[in-house]
Order: sequence, then structure tokens, then C-alpha cells
Amino acid sequence: MARETGGNTADGNKFETSRRRFLGSSGLAAIGAVIGGVLPLSRDGGGIPQARAQAAPAAAPAAKGPQYLKFPGKSEGLVVLGEKPLVAETPESLLDDDTTPIEKFYIRNNGQIPEEAKDPDAWKITIDGEVNNKTEITLGELKSKYKAVTRRMVLECGGNGRAGFSPPARGNQWTNGGAGCAEWTGVPLADVLKKAGLKPAAKYTAHYAADLHLSGDAGKPSLSRGVRIEKAMDPNTMIVWAMNGKPLPNIHGGPVRLIVPGWAGSASQKWLTRITIRDREHDGPGMTEFSYRTAIKPMVPGGKADPANFRILESMPVRSIITNPANGAKFAAGTKELKLRGASWAGDLTVRQVDISTDFGANWQRATLVKPKNKYDWQRWTATIKLPTDGYFEIWARATDSRGAMQPHQAGFWNPQGYGGNAMHRIAVLVG
Repeated sequence: MARETGGNTADGNKFETSRRRFLGSSGLAAIGAVIGGVLPLSRDGGGIPQARAQAAPAAAPAAKGPQYLKFPGKSEGLVVLGEKPLVAETPESLLDDDTTPIEKFYIRNNGQIPEEAKDPDAWKITIDGEVNNKTEITLGELKSKYKAVTRRMVLECGGNGRAGFSPPARGNQWTNGGAGCAEWTGVPLADVLKKAGLKPAAKYTAHYAADLHLSGDAGKPSLSRGVRIEKAMDPNTMIVWAMNGKPLPNIHGGPVRLIVPGWAGSASQKWLTRITIRDREHDGPGMTEFSYRTAIKPMVPGGKADPANFRILESMPVRSIITNPANGAKFAAGTKELKLRGASWAGDLTVRQVDISTDFGANWQRATLVKPKNKYDWQRWTATIKLPTDGYFEIWARATDSRGAMQPHQAGFWNPQGYGGNAMHRIAVLVG
């Protein structure tokens, strides 16, 4: 669902009625085939321009607008996607900083938020399973016994882009705001695992945390995911205790969490208490059936899914966003040039190029791409576009990764829980 500030409820009501009628017509199919089904100025991303709403009758059901987050230390511009557990995304225009400020960073929880640790350095992490030496280490010992590093890396929810799927997929309806790029300070997980000594049978990690299941059952993990041992040994996979130079906030998993860059954020366990090394693929909550999995053979959208046809989502797909101007921005009459800013990233890969279109994809121009600070940092980009006249313009941004994969016009390869949706980002501006 596209979330925009402003507008009045009456217009929103008219739009919703018009949208529902139009969804059943051949008109939407025709437009969808050409431009991918989503227009930015439609209030819900339903595939029709805002102007289409004017023909709707006055009597219509109330349209529910976005709910904005009210949480200590957080920007009120974040949009709440869920309350139990608390989930909030960041509008693209708030991601205009090279390093995402903590107050603008998205929130994703799976269970109840634990109380803040009274003595962070006493927090204990256990490493067990297929290791030679079961290890119990406090956060204080982790800081004193290992060499800390700081890296700026993207953390992205596995469901980012889910709102682009049609028919709708299950789960929080993320647009592009389930991502941020912070500076994380901690130690490589590999250093700790080497100290514990991996056995030859070690194949997979299993992560456990202190957040209580929503049901209140203390014996039931709210989420327990893991990664292949090769990813765990990547020097960029880290146990971290600081974010942007400050102690890791409780809402972001403090006092200590995992950061597994490039992969679905659910692998980056918050409030980390234990890592068990397994001799097989982990099967904890969030690892089986359709959780964080995509189809091997493309399935019919909305059809019945077979768990045997699904594999684990690992590296996230290429994505680009326009961070300035914001969707719906208005400019003075006679404006002939706009300067754009944005960000792009590509999971385990890098971004080769970002292209911009102002004529619905008929023509594209190359943006200037900035080199990342380190691996897994997002790549900022800039572009200057020319506008031939006053009026309404859509600006599309499309990234291509280092293997040549390009963002599609619409979210493809439908799956029940909506993973892998990386449709190109579009905004609309009005000149005059």
C-alpha cells in the first residue's frame, strides 16, 4: 500500500471505490501490462492515477490512512505496519542520509520487546553444538578480548518490497522502507567461532534470542534462524554492540545482536543469547514451510504452494530508491531541472549502475554512482534530469547488479509470503 502524507479523507474514499471497481475491469490489465501495475500517486498503489478517483461516487467506505510511529527516540515519520509485534518502515525520503540515523531506522520485531539490560557488559552469549569447546562469553569479555571493527552495512527486512505483489502476499506490507544503512561496531562472528573450534560436521548456525514469544510461552522461540557456515565465517558477519557510534539501542537488539549483511534481516538475530552450530540446515521457527523462502519453479500467483518447491532466501535482490525529492513533491512553474539523490544495494553483490527515466521507461539516463565505503555499504547515487514543460512527471529509478540482473517493472515470482519483491521505485512530482 502506497503511503503518502497529506490529502483529504473524502478524496481517499472516492479513490478506494474507484480502485475496487477498476480492479475488475480490463483497463487495469492493460495498464498493468504496460507499466507494471503500480502508479506512485495512487493512494494504495493499486495501478491507477490519482485523477482516476474523481469519477467515483461520493458514498464510499472510509479509507484507512497510514499510522505514524510514536516511540521514544524514533522519528514520527516512520509508518507503523504492525503493532503486535511492533513493525515500522521508513519512507524513502527519510533515507537521504549516507548513514541512516538511529531515529530513522526501521523497526522489525517478531516477539515481545525485552526490557533494557541493566548491566550490558554482563550479557552472556553461548556458542555450542558442533564445536570443540563450548564457549560462554559476556559482552564485556567480547569487547576486551577481541579486536573491534566498524563497518557501514545495509540491514534489510526479508519482506522488503512485499507490497508490490499482486495478489497481496501474507505479512507486513513493506514498500521500500524495510532497510537502512548504519555503522555497526563489533567483532567478526568468525573470530568467535574459530576460538570455539568448529568440528568438521559444522554446516549451519542456529540463532537464539531473549525476546519472549508473543504467546508468552518462555519455552517457544519467537524466531530462530540461521545461515550456512560459509556465510557465518564471512568477515563482515558480525556480533555487534554499537550502532552509529552509540550503544546498540534496545529496540534494535541491544545490548548485542548479529549482523548478517546482504541476507534477510531475520538472520541478524536481535538480543542474541546463543548460537548453536548444527550438522544440518537449521529448522527453527522462521526456517521451514514458506518462511523466508522463495519458489524454485515459478508458481501461479495466488495458487496453492508446495513446500517442496521452496528454497531459503539468502542474498537479497538488487534495489534502488529515490530519496530526494519525495513522492508528491511540488515545484514552481518554469522549473526545468531537478537534482535527484538516491541509494542502491544488491545483497551479497554490488550495484553496477542506476538508470533514471522520466517518460515511463521509454528512455533512460545513467545516474552517477558513488563507491561504497566498504563491502555491504549501500551505494549512493545522484542525477540531474531535464523537464521539457510544466506538469505531472513520474521519475523511475532502476538498478542493475554486478551480475547484470536488473530491477523489474513489477514484483515478480509470486510466493505466499512475498519475498524477493524488488520492483523499481517510482515517485511523482508536479511542476507548476
